[in-house]
Amino acid sequence: MFEKQLSVKKEFDALAAGEVLLRLSPQNKERILNCEIFEKRAGGSELNVVSGISQLGLRSGIITKLPANEIGKFIKHRIRFSDVSDDHIIYDNDKNSRLGLYYYEYGAMPRKPVVVYDRANSSINSLKISELNQDVFSKTKLFHISGITLALSAQIREESVEMVKLFKKNNALISFDVNFRATLWDEQFARKEIEKILPLIDILFISEETSRKMFKKEGKLDEIMAGFSKDYNCSIVASTQRTVHSAAKHSWNSIIYTKEDSEFFQEEPYRDIEVIDRIGSGDAYVSGVLFGILKYNDIQKALEFGNAMAAVKNTIPGDMPVSDFDEISRVIREHKEKSGSEMVR
Repeated sequence: MFEKQLSVKKEFDALAAGEVLLRLSPQNKERILNCEIFEKRAGGSELNVVSGISQLGLRSGIITKLPANEIGKFIKHRIRFSDVSDDHIIYDNDKNSRLGLYYYEYGAMPRKPVVVYDRANSSINSLKISELNQDVFSKTKLFHISGITLALSAQIREESVEMVKLFKKNNALISFDVNFRATLWDEQFARKEIEKILPLIDILFISEETSRKMFKKEGKLDEIMAGFSKDYNCSIVASTQRTVHSAAKHSWNSIIYTKEDSEFFQEEPYRDIEVIDRIGSGDAYVSGVLFGILKYNDIQKALEFGNAMAAVKNTIPGDMPVSDFDEISRVIREHKEKSGSEMVR
């Protein structure tokens, strides 16, 4: 499907642009309003995606802007630890520079998880394309971005759209996760802005809920997915399917549509996942799908890697996936065979 783009040798298999956040969480499922100690971690949708791709064995990097202080250094170290290139990170020396924060409170049935954002005026919002090395746009096979980044501010939205155009001009595949967040922007405005870039998107990730609520789509899910492909010329449309049994027990599946063959791909769901931390599992799914496309140009493999990455990420604390190729390959094999040892030893 993407033979031309994937056959060309590039410095990076995937680059992404977006905000990297500092996540603060109470320990032991304590409540934000009652806790004394917060655990800190790095995260952010686009970083989660490229870190997953790197851990599976391909080369990736992140385009972002960090404050030039100790918090920015902590984030830089976490990016490097995840084997993601920091070559295209810009550092903000302004006296008012800041890293976006968010607080995450774990849920326990019937209490739901809670997210509180504190990310206004963070350094990412002052990022300009002129600050980047201009050869970056020709260095990657694929560029990924999400609707979260578009929602942050008018400036970063304009710069992000221009980045998409420049990467597209240089024959990179464009991956976009709608990833709608009602706390960042309203549905009507989000739809208007996202529709401007959808004709540029090769690989689209969108949930059924967002399709119906924001885009007012009707009909069966397969009809909706095929409709996005027809209306905006997206080559691939992927949608995840999470069933929440309780805060600690989920099932996971997804469906992928390809325009070239008008074909749908799906598999048996991962049932009764023991959820430790659901944050970042959707991003892990995206990383697995993109890995499967970049490595094999095979949609069934992409689906399998995406589902396995998401299922395992649900069991890992923090935003970022921590799974290598061997582990995910074993999970895929055992899922297919419905077998496997109860312990790796």
